[in-house]
Amino acid sequence: MTPSAASSSPGAPGLDIPEVTVAPGDIATTTVTVRNDSDIVEAYSLEIVGDCAAWTTVEPARVSLYPGTSETVTLRLEPPRSPEVRAGAVPLGVRVLPAEHPESVRVLETTVHIGAFHELHSELAPRRRRGWLRGRYRLAVRNQGNTPVRAGFTAGQAGEELAFAFTPAELPLEPGESAEIGLRVRTGKPVWFGAPVVWPFTVDAAETGEQDAPRPDEPVVRAPLDAEFVQIPIFPKWLLALLAALLALLLAWFMLVRPAVRSAAKEAATEAVQPRPTPAGEQGGDGQTPGTSPGTGTGTGKGTAPGAGSGGQGTGGPGATGGDGTSVDDGTGLGGGRQTSQTIDVQSAGGETKPGTYQVPKDSVFGVTDIVIANFQGDEGLMTITFGDRKITTIALETFRNQDYHWVTPIKIPENDTVTVEVTCEKPGTPATGRQAQGCHEVVNVSGVLSRTAR
Repeated sequence: MTPSAASSSPGAPGLDIPEVTVAPGDIATTTVTVRNDSDIVEAYSLEIVGDCAAWTTVEPARVSLYPGTSETVTLRLEPPRSPEVRAGAVPLGVRVLPAEHPESVRVLETTVHIGAFHELHSELAPRRRRGWLRGRYRLAVRNQGNTPVRAGFTAGQAGEELAFAFTPAELPLEPGESAEIGLRVRTGKPVWFGAPVVWPFTVDAAETGEQDAPRPDEPVVRAPLDAEFVQIPIFPKWLLALLAALLALLLAWFMLVRPAVRSAAKEAATEAVQPRPTPAGEQGGDGQTPGTSPGTGTGTGKGTAPGAGSGGQGTGGPGATGGDGTSVDDGTGLGGGRQTSQTIDVQSAGGETKPGTYQVPKDSVFGVTDIVIANFQGDEGLMTITFGDRKITTIALETFRNQDYHWVTPIKIPENDTVTVEVTCEKPGTPATGRQAQGCHEVVNVSGVLSRTAR
């Protein structure tokens, strides 16, 4: 620029700055001539003030002039390509401060026209989604340009298997503003069996409405974002294999197992209806039962045979027992036992190992058939159950709330031996009250037959 001369008061330079146009990311320069109209040697300091000061420099920033001389300085404008540098007119000021006459400081102003540029930055997350019929995505959009825009969103696919819905469909964005848009992808038909089906598609964010002609160095077409929707089958492969195995088992049942069961049932029914043979000694040679005399009958007079009675009844075979002679078998082989149930209550603090015991009385044997364990608080830790010197089981408390064990053949514990329940409390649980307990609390019920060994 060739500035025009301007008269000024003594000690002040002549300075004239025309308007400047610059595009973000480019460099624009202009020159300003500083003239000393005073009658003394003067030094002038030049400083950029205003919104353009961050990206405008003056070279040189200080000049010394003899009276009646002048010097040209350069203003260099380098606005960055950033949303912070808004498009439009921005004031530019140059403050000129004389060293000898600081009271004659002047600020010369002009206008800088910043060009507009458009840039939308978008990201899609996730790029790959799995589902039966639909999938949800998030599209993040940021206006990296220096002018307000209205962004619209489109999705494309090679076929017509997918339907797309953006929420919202359009969105106004100021320079530097970001927003998140929801994208829902849906298929029309489910995949019942087989392998997953991959549906690729693209997502694009662009400005809607009328736009200025792009600069030669700006990209005209932005590459859309690639994404995939993986449609998984309703029934997985392992389910088909399981159904085939169940069908094979069903066929095997009808072809092999069921006929064998029916044959065994028929043989058992035939055997049940056949007459049982009479053991030797239960019937005499004349067909009379033991204890009845051959001449038994409703005899009269003194001719009745010995052992006969009215009606010919006879009872009392050898070896028979009845009345008080009946004995009870309790399953322990000892006789005379009674059903017994003992409860062992173990309470322990966190990090503590504590046992609980029940001792079999003297001259007795305890045949254990059932154990019921209650962990009603949901504690965490270990429990070990021992019968005498035999370890029955070790279980983790966090794997159950109630547990029970049963034996057909009783486990015999001799006299003075113990049923020991040892609990290691790792972490107290939370009972039905909703508040965590102060310590662990387990209850074990041991049931069986307690028999006497001494007579």
